[in-house]
Amino acid sequence: MIKRTLYFGNPAHLYMRRNQLCISFNRSSETDDETQVVTIPIEDIGVLIVDHPQITFSHTILAKLVENNAAFISCDDSHHPIGLMLPLSVNHTQTEKFRAQVQATEPLKKQLWQQTVIAKIKNQQRLLLLHGKEEAADWLKSFIKEVKSGDTKNHEARSAAIYWQAIFDGLPGFKGDTTIRKVFRRERFGDAPNNILNYGYAILRAIVARQLVASGMLPTFGIFHKNKYNAYCLADDIMEPYRPYVDKLVAELMRQGLDYTDLNKTIKEKLLRIPDLDVVIDGENSKLMVALQRTTSSLMRCFEGEGKRVIYPEL
Repeated sequence: MIKRTLYFGNPAHLYMRRNQLCISFNRSSETDDETQVVTIPIEDIGVLIVDHPQITFSHTILAKLVENNAAFISCDDSHHPIGLMLPLSVNHTQTEKFRAQVQATEPLKKQLWQQTVIAKIKNQQRLLLLHGKEEAADWLKSFIKEVKSGDTKNHEARSAAIYWQAIFDGLPGFKGDTTIRKVFRRERFGDAPNNILNYGYAILRAIVARQLVASGMLPTFGIFHKNKYNAYCLADDIMEPYRPYVDKLVAELMRQGLDYTDLNKTIKEKLLRIPDLDVVIDGENSKLMVALQRTTSSLMRCFEGEGKRVIYPEL
């Protein structure tokens, strides 16, 4: 079953009743008339996003979300995700799985990163072809066979430089009536559409972290990313081949002539559908969130010595 992504951008009160998430938009009382309350089974929730200062919720809500392996995301005043809460333990053999992950050898982690980089570049290359960017796609195709264990020649970054110069070229401009003439630069605080890329990646990161925890891993210890200030290094590793799916969605929003300079309600509604995007993984059609289950499960098998390949989707 596909878990639901819930977004709250208006004043509301959230509380539990009979293992149901109850949502009241009118009052802060937990004794509202049943007709004024929306209810959702807690086990159906995969991600819950809180994006308004006048949203209140009980501690029971947080405890039940964690118990059901749901990701709880809090947003700041600029409506960007700033906090993520995940369960500490959802696996029966948690300690053994943690040990297998932490004790993974450097050669294994380098091989896993090689697979990850190749999968990412392949998806970027296919997306470029879909957009008619054959020359840039050919460059990326030539890099794929050159990626070595650990990506020692940094083909991931070299591919990104070419990819970002081409992917949004010729798409509608900020007002929807002109095309982008300047070279797009992917920067965290850069010009649009960096803003919606950031938002989409934040949602993707939360989903990846959730699935890593569900498969028995700590999202902190990465196979490549090692920033000591980053609590989600492994999530940042594993989400790389999935990023082009967010890029594809953003390009589609731009083609629709939407004002993507602002994270408005329409844009957010589109981005919140990321877990439900259609993907192909291991030759089978799947939803992105379900595909991530297969990816993280295959990664755990690699850490445990029961597999050698991480299963990633193909765009």
